[in-house]
Amino acid sequence: MNAFTGAASLRDHFDRTVLPLWRGPGFNTALRLPHEALDATGTAPLPDTRYRAMACARQLFVFSQNGDAAHAHTLFESLCRLFADRTHGGWFYSVDPQGAPLDTTKDLYTHAFVVFACSAYGQRFGVSEALDVARETSALILDRFKAHDGLLHAALDVSFASAIGGPLQNPLMHLTEAWLVAREATGDAAFDTAITRLCEALARGFLHTPTGCIAELPIGAAGNRLEPGHQFEWFWLATQAGHARLGASGLQEALARAFTFAVKHGVDPVSGAVAAAVDEAGRVTDATQRIWAQTEYLRAIATHDDTVVRATLNDQIGKFAGRFITPQGWVECRSANGEIARADMPSTTPYHLLTAYSAL
Repeated sequence: MNAFTGAASLRDHFDRTVLPLWRGPGFNTALRLPHEALDATGTAPLPDTRYRAMACARQLFVFSQNGDAAHAHTLFESLCRLFADRTHGGWFYSVDPQGAPLDTTKDLYTHAFVVFACSAYGQRFGVSEALDVARETSALILDRFKAHDGLLHAALDVSFASAIGGPLQNPLMHLTEAWLVAREATGDAAFDTAITRLCEALARGFLHTPTGCIAELPIGAAGNRLEPGHQFEWFWLATQAGHARLGASGLQEALARAFTFAVKHGVDPVSGAVAAAVDEAGRVTDATQRIWAQTEYLRAIATHDDTVVRATLNDQIGKFAGRFITPQGWVECRSANGEIARADMPSTTPYHLLTAYSAL
């Protein structure tokens, strides 16, 4: 199996198996939202205790990229109808099984995915309203989530009056991803400036200089960790951003070292599986193998400028497919010894599959 055949096979599985799950048993036709997760058979949803705006946004992105206009339109309408806070602005984190606001936290991760999905949807189908939502949400993020030294709070209360959580790596990464898509969708150069400032701030606060890795918590925080999957994700984002938009962050050089560190310490040389977390010395601290980290490794390999690295793609596609892809869908998590650690299939994972397969 060459890499092209392998990539084509993964995409065929996505189109024939994964997408139909979320048009069919994974979609709540009453609320017009994706269920949070399907069981391992892919035939029935798990009981819903909540519906997250981020999950709806990720599915909006997936069906937009796949060209399914009707389903994308439905998801965009549901996102705006159920999750927009008409009183304070911004977006609720989740609604309950009846569609009423549940967790009203103003979550940066959620807001980033609204920008990301609405930009992609607006560009794909020429929906100016969606591009307006992306612009307005970006402006709100810059205004309301401001923290120290160019960083942004991870979460605020419903009225944006007080911070619930300080800056965290993950929402900052997805905001960078969102602004890259928004720049392409709108042509607005202001997003370039925002990306540069955010990457420079991130490097000052989160870059672990000895390894080049981006830490999950600000450098010096207790209980910090390095996630190999996020090093691969940042590596790809830095490649997409290009040197000019990274400004004085030094991320391009740092993340090249982070890629090498993550492969050496976070990838099992036999199975090719990516561990969830390592410490600053490279010792595995969480051996769980989550599917999203595997997809980020594939995407980073596929876009690496080193031909020796890219030559490993064929083998890694085969290892990934054998370990994580099933006739019913996928395996979300495995333990270090290969046992299934999470049997259900969350609605958020098709986003990870599609972004990786697109890069392949």
